[in-house]
Amino acid sequence: MRNPIYCGLISVKLNSNERQIVRGLHEPLISESLFDQVQSVINTKRKTTAKRDDLKEMFFLRGFLTCPVCGRKLTGSFSKGKQNRYPYYHCHNRCKIRIGAVLLNNCYQNKLQELILADNAMELFKNILEDQNIKTQKASYFYAQQLVDRKIKEEKLTLSRGRKLFIAGILKIDDYNELKQESQINTKNLKKEERDITINLRVIDKMNQMENKTFREIFQKFVEFDTSDKKHLVNLIPPVDIDYKTGDLSLELKPAFSKILSKKSNRKNNRKNEFH
Repeated sequence: MRNPIYCGLISVKLNSNERQIVRGLHEPLISESLFDQVQSVINTKRKTTAKRDDLKEMFFLRGFLTCPVCGRKLTGSFSKGKQNRYPYYHCHNRCKIRIGAVLLNNCYQNKLQELILADNAMELFKNILEDQNIKTQKASYFYAQQLVDRKIKEEKLTLSRGRKLFIAGILKIDDYNELKQESQINTKNLKKEERDITINLRVIDKMNQMENKTFREIFQKFVEFDTSDKKHLVNLIPPVDIDYKTGDLSLELKPAFSKILSKKSNRKNNRKNEFH
């Protein structure tokens, strides 16, 4: 929901400290206005108190955990110790089922981060994002880049010749200054055009490098997700077979997710295996 690539925009890294959003070559799946509306809803939806936000953030698994004794849904709360507060998932009844929220949250996150995009899903994403004439476009950008570079050299040569004519007394000072000013403006515009072409080439290269670790391991930044996004993901991929002593658990993948997600270890052993 937060990725601008689906509305046709791509974030390009210009240097170590600067990024720029540019329009990609692929056809957007949604309009930019719809994407902006969604971001507005996401960024303004929280009007709860800090305490409730704190509870929601810590207990994002609440509502998806069932007491193994009485079958009721587990809740979550902080237990006050001598110096700190300790978060626990626990039962409403006197079942004494309790487990540290940090432990269980980490176990869920670790299991989730074992999932990666399957090979067929990577190919699907590439097909969605890849322009049919991408090679032709890249060749066109390279040609434009060479043309701009040649024009910049021509401007330098023209200015150098004008300087020699001025020194020789053939060209008047006003004419030389006019030539110099025109050349500087042309060179500035050409260099801007050159930068734009470089950015577009980076966009193409980025689209061709979709099969990288960052993109394939789509849940590596789960800890940075908003609480609402975490709960939505837990709803899609809930924890099952939970050991409330150790925190060990499994993930329930629906058939659709089994087709696009695989497990890291399975992929190493057999790229065709899928995580069930």
